[in-house]
Amino acid sequence: VQLQASGGGSVQPGGSLRLSCAASGSILSINVMGWYRQAPGKQRELVAEITSGGTTNYADSVKGRFTISRDNDKNTVYLQMNGLKPEDTAIYYCKQRVRSRTTWGSREYDAWGQGTLVTVSS
Repeated sequence: VQLQASGGGSVQPGGSLRLSCAASGSILSINVMGWYRQAPGKQRELVAEITSGGTTNYADSVKGRFTISRDNDKNTVYLQMNGLKPEDTAIYYCKQRVRSRTTWGSREYDAWGQGTLVTVSS
C-alpha cells in the first residue's frame, strides 16, 4: 500500500491550505486516518485523526482551525487548515491504518505518506 500526500505550500499568516492523502494498493479496509507534523528540531506530533466511523480527534493547538475528513470510496483523507499561524510551519505526514491482502490472508499496519511541507510566513 502506498500513500500519496499533496497540497502543501507557502501561505501568509491567516491563510488556508487543504492537504490530501490518497492510499492505493491491495486494500481491504482502512481504520484510522490521520495527519501528523514535524517542525524543525521537534518531535513528530499528532495533528488530527478520524476513525472509520467518523469520530475525530484534534491536537489542542489546531482545534477550531483545522478540519479532518475522509472519503472512504477514494481511500483519501483531507486536512482543511484555516487561520494558519507561523507555528503551524512543519512537514505534514499522513498515516492510514490499513488492512491489506497477503498471500495467507490479511494484515493490518500503519502506512505513512512521504510528507508535504507547509510554510506559514509573512
